[in-house]
Amino acid sequence: MFATVTISGPGRNLLGPTGMARLVAELRAADEDPDVTGIIVTGAGDDFCAGLDIEAIRAGADPVEFATSLVELLGLFPRLGSAVIARVNGDALASGAAIVAACDSAVARDDVLIGTVEVAAGIWPMVAQVPLIHRLGARAAMENIGSGIPFTADRARELGLVTEVVAAVDLDSRVEARLVAASRGATVARLGRPLLYELADLPYEAALQRALDAFSAMFPASGADRP
Repeated sequence: MFATVTISGPGRNLLGPTGMARLVAELRAADEDPDVTGIIVTGAGDDFCAGLDIEAIRAGADPVEFATSLVELLGLFPRLGSAVIARVNGDALASGAAIVAACDSAVARDDVLIGTVEVAAGIWPMVAQVPLIHRLGARAAMENIGSGIPFTADRARELGLVTEVVAAVDLDSRVEARLVAASRGATVARLGRPLLYELADLPYEAALQRALDAFSAMFPASGADRP
């Protein structure tokens, strides 16, 4: 069974602390459900997500609270045991692009834009840039982050931000096909998926040792049996 977590909010599915807390809760609930083999993240209506609700911040909301909530949301993705795919049904901008980057894979409509836009407004995307850098590397990420010009769907696919670009009519069928393939190892992924993201952030030798430690933990009695 697949679970769907839908980004919804004011305007183009803008994010605020309450909305991000709801997403965190729904992602955790889906991941803890033993019947769920994969999670789809998508946007309500015709948009995926246009980022943080900057107008609310300009109206007096605490910007640090918004950023802290975003860190909690983005930090959750690598710790989930379930496969997570972004169904990019509309533009994914600013923190919306970061959510796409944080998912394991993404299927995008062929007419969408994906990327940060903050520098065009005189703001550097301090938090939103992190998943993009990790997914693309610094040089490719800078193509978008430094200009504030989002990627087309095809360019996002060329760089590896998007796994597949399809016509709108094919979006749901391709998302399901991708998630079926990704969820074949659903049982072992409970351990392996979080470890994969952990290893990606470690130096090579440290990653090998951490992998050995994880492997050895699966056989706790093996060392005791040795003379």
